[in-house]
Amino acid sequence: MQAEACNAGTHPAHSSRKQTAERTDISEMAENGNLQVGKGQSGGSSVPALPSAGAESALQERLTMLDSGGVAQPFPRSPKLQRKTNNAEKPSQEQLSRRLEELQAERSKTEAHIQSLKKRKADQSRTTEMMKQRVREYFESMRCILKQDEQAVLDSLELDLRKTRSRLDRVVKDWTQHQEQVTKSLSSTQTKLSDSVTAEQDLKGQCENLSPKKADASEQQIRLNEERFERIIKSLSSISKQLTAQLQRKTLLLDSRPMTIDQKTCHSQIAVTSEGRGLCFSGSAQSVPEHPLQFDKVCCALGYSPVTAARSYWEVDVRCCSAWAVGVAYGSIDRKGRDKGAKLGRNRNSWCVELRNGRLSAWHNDVHVACQGVRQAPPGTVGVWVDYKKGKLTFYDADAMAVLQRFSAAVTPVFDRAYHQFTEPLYPALRLLRPPENQPWPNHVEFCHLHTP
Repeated sequence: MQAEACNAGTHPAHSSRKQTAERTDISEMAENGNLQVGKGQSGGSSVPALPSAGAESALQERLTMLDSGGVAQPFPRSPKLQRKTNNAEKPSQEQLSRRLEELQAERSKTEAHIQSLKKRKADQSRTTEMMKQRVREYFESMRCILKQDEQAVLDSLELDLRKTRSRLDRVVKDWTQHQEQVTKSLSSTQTKLSDSVTAEQDLKGQCENLSPKKADASEQQIRLNEERFERIIKSLSSISKQLTAQLQRKTLLLDSRPMTIDQKTCHSQIAVTSEGRGLCFSGSAQSVPEHPLQFDKVCCALGYSPVTAARSYWEVDVRCCSAWAVGVAYGSIDRKGRDKGAKLGRNRNSWCVELRNGRLSAWHNDVHVACQGVRQAPPGTVGVWVDYKKGKLTFYDADAMAVLQRFSAAVTPVFDRAYHQFTEPLYPALRLLRPPENQPWPNHVEFCHLHTP
């Protein structure tokens, strides 16, 4: 019986069948009023015994438990075990008092933390308002300066207009006086047409006295100083473009981060500057052992730190280079050989803009397009902005803050992509391209040292 009860509690899959059989055996024994307890010593026959009151209670309790679907205990709990269980279930006054103190301390700590969070929330609101006020003040100051400069230029135009008008008024007055003399002579001549010969002689003398008036050459020089104001307008246009570019650039500079070159990835003929930000073509292999991460055939190098932040921005100075490629690449880009897998923009693991034969183009997955917003001269500084979480990449002409090309990890008509986010950490990438014949190799490209405003 004990083994069956234990097995019933241990193996639930067989408990129902065993409990049914056990309930039947116990019921039959209860009806017969006896319980088989063992065999006799002499003849081996069983000795009948009448159930006691405690046994009847235990049987009844056992039947009730089996009917309710529970697991029967082999024997009732001992009084000592029950007292121990009751004592364990009922904590002492000291334990309750200690638990009460712990809960009260925890409540006080939680209330203090909530108050701290509310204070931080209020402080953030006040700090934001203070920052907004400072931003308003700066922009108001810029507006005041612009307004004053605007008024100064308008006043200068007005002054030039008044001076020109004054000179023209003097010339008009002189011509008006001449016109009055001519009119007077004309009227006098008309009244004397029917007079005698004396009148003709008088008319002859009068006509001789009134000489025709010629325009003075100085009159042609009386004009607005249009050349000066054309220069002012041209200067204002340049300032406006620079101001617009600087206002756009200030936001990007907030995401700027210093970049250095990982010398382990450099081609053997690339020399790195002492600060680790620039590289140039040395023309001879460096006396260092080849590294597994090194580009062995393509004059390329990667940045030292991966780009994994939400947004990152850096700039590359390419003014001293006639053929280059600036971009980003996964760390899994091929490093060995000359095939497309190791060239920036010729595979799915890299993106770039490159200047080759004076033409600027954007490359990814061996597909290229002409860059947008290209001025007559190629850019001197290329800006690279990465929004890693959103899978966006933008190249800028950093001098004019003109967008050269935007890439997106989403599917686009030109640059087909199979996924919607960057799948690996990105590394800044630089490549020195072979220049046209009879031209020296590129000299120098460098990561710019940006000053955050």
